[in-house]
Amino acid sequence: MDPNAKTPHLPGKFIWFEHVSPDLAKARAFYEPLFGWHAESMPMGGQTYHMLFNGQQGVGGLRSPSPGEPSQWVSYMSVDNVDAGVRAASQAGAAVVMPPTDFPPVGRGAGLVDPTGGAFCLWTSTNGDEPDGDVPVGGFVWNELSTPDVHQALAFYEKAFGYTHSTMDMGDQGLYYILNTHGDKGRAGLFQPKEPMPTMWLPYVHVADCDATFALAQKLGSGFVAMPPTDIPTVGRIAIFGDTQGIAIGVIQPDPAM
Repeated sequence: MDPNAKTPHLPGKFIWFEHVSPDLAKARAFYEPLFGWHAESMPMGGQTYHMLFNGQQGVGGLRSPSPGEPSQWVSYMSVDNVDAGVRAASQAGAAVVMPPTDFPPVGRGAGLVDPTGGAFCLWTSTNGDEPDGDVPVGGFVWNELSTPDVHQALAFYEKAFGYTHSTMDMGDQGLYYILNTHGDKGRAGLFQPKEPMPTMWLPYVHVADCDATFALAQKLGSGFVAMPPTDIPTVGRIAIFGDTQGIAIGVIQPDPAM
């Protein structure tokens, strides 16, 4: 397969992840050695955008926050039409924080907050989306919403964007909900934490060695540990920690049997 091949849009797939923080140099100093990424600047919409590359593949970006915007990772969901997606999301209870906006030459996007407080963006890429396939080490491999009302969140995403869902029994942690497209293609997870935690979308990066990545994150100045390396049956070994600006990120060393 041509690694640069593009497909039509894959609605419901999370296709881009953007680090928003006041100190982009500090962000680069953490993430570039941690995942082997590098950043390059490019013009977009009359401004300069800092794109994150995993090898030759663009996987995300870095930008400074807008006034009042928190530091966070922002997830971008692919849609066929941003304007229609915003209308559907609004009717289902979302708040619009950035109206549909063109970002030439790459695409059109909008910013939303779901009814439970989860912030995310919609995106329609000019060139289509990367095809589904094996995610290489250093690529974003999963996205997960922690929410205080998982049933309300589930109803919103299904109504607004046409997802279906399946479940995983996580024992003492309760049910984990998987958002699916095209019947059984898992795109993201939703869960309701037992202990209070921020409502947020958390992206996960594919790593070859969860423990080694976790140790390197601590050496680079990780701000906190939400979950040390932990085995999740049928999923793999995962860890969740903060970067040097207190922004959470997850990593997964997938189960080789999966």
